Amino acid sequence: MKNITTLTLGVIFMTMGLAFAQQTPSAAQKATQAVDVGNKFCPVSGRPIGVMGPGVEETYNGKIYHLCCGGCVSTFESNPEKYSKIADMEVAAKNK
Repeated sequence: MKNITTLTLGVIFMTMGLAFAQQTPSAAQKATQAVDVGNKFCPVSGRPIGVMGPGVEETYNGKIYHLCCGGCVSTFESNPEKYSKIADMEVAAKNK
């Protein structure tokens, strides 16, 4: 009887653990929660988004920033705080 009780409790705890794990947001779910800043100019090069092709998106601090091309990704990633501020200022100036 003791073994059955232990086995039953084990199954219950495993099931609860799986249910909890499924409620934890995955990386993909966290990425979908990011907010699009809406910048129209690349914060790295200053070019309009779309001039160099379809553009690239970079996520930083829960926000999606638009870059003009893949060549700007490494520069953005080297100092995301600097370049995200540039994009944020562009959007703020546009919304005044």
